Amino acid sequence: MKNKTYSFTYSEFEQENELSVEDQKLLAMAKESAKTSYAPYSGYHVGAALRLDNGEIIKGSNQENVAYPNGLCAERVAAFYASSNYPGIAFETIAVTAQSDDFEINDPVTPCGSCRQVLSEYENKAEKPIRIIMQGASGKIILVNSVQNLLPFTFNESKLKNL
Repeated sequence: MKNKTYSFTYSEFEQENELSVEDQKLLAMAKESAKTSYAPYSGYHVGAALRLDNGEIIKGSNQENVAYPNGLCAERVAAFYASSNYPGIAFETIAVTAQSDDFEINDPVTPCGSCRQVLSEYENKAEKPIRIIMQGASGKIILVNSVQNLLPFTFNESKLKNL
């Protein structure tokens, strides 16, 4: 047996003004988008803003349903809209944030496992990393330079083929 270590580097910012102007705008759009979420059951409003390589910005918000599996996360709403309306255009950066009806969210909000897998698919498809900016309603910001950092050992197309 061999024990191995997986590690990655990420950036942490104390304030939004430490980000580039483009990234500040994207994060602000994610916060705007959280206000459009439909979250009557959890009261947890997630917003995402996705910048494409062509400069277009797509917003998404979580959409709940009383039959829980039928809802959809903000990140996937934005990704699927972008892919269907801008086919072949790579994703550059996605910002994710959340606010709650019941408590203050000061820690960075990260994409769930399903969203990580979906973003990984688009990252692999474009053969280009997708940057992810994560913040709560306020507080510190974390930025990773690839979905691979959040989802090591990804399941991808090569796993479906007998190579």
